[in-house]
Amino acid sequence: MARYYKLLGRRIEVQYRAGDIFLPATGILVADSGKSIFLEERFEQKGQVKSFRWEIPYPFIMHLEENLAPPENPRDAVKREAGEALPEAQIAPLKHRPEEV
Repeated sequence: MARYYKLLGRRIEVQYRAGDIFLPATGILVADSGKSIFLEERFEQKGQVKSFRWEIPYPFIMHLEENLAPPENPRDAVKREAGEALPEAQIAPLKHRPEEV
């Protein structure tokens, strides 16, 4: 039986084990197979909204809770970051490597 079916479609935070380290993840719980959960996160890249899904098996889940903060629209995040970015004129050019003989 699926453990987290009541959280389907909701934004969750999960801490899971990957080898010897613990990793945090936040996303929408899109599926619960009874053996693992599937998270989805949407983001914008080069003007296109894309999604990323990953699977976390039950034995690797250390902590899981609902994230009550409203999800951020990927397009809004890109607009906010663009406003804080430096203008192109202020970016220093890369230095060329000396020619090898």
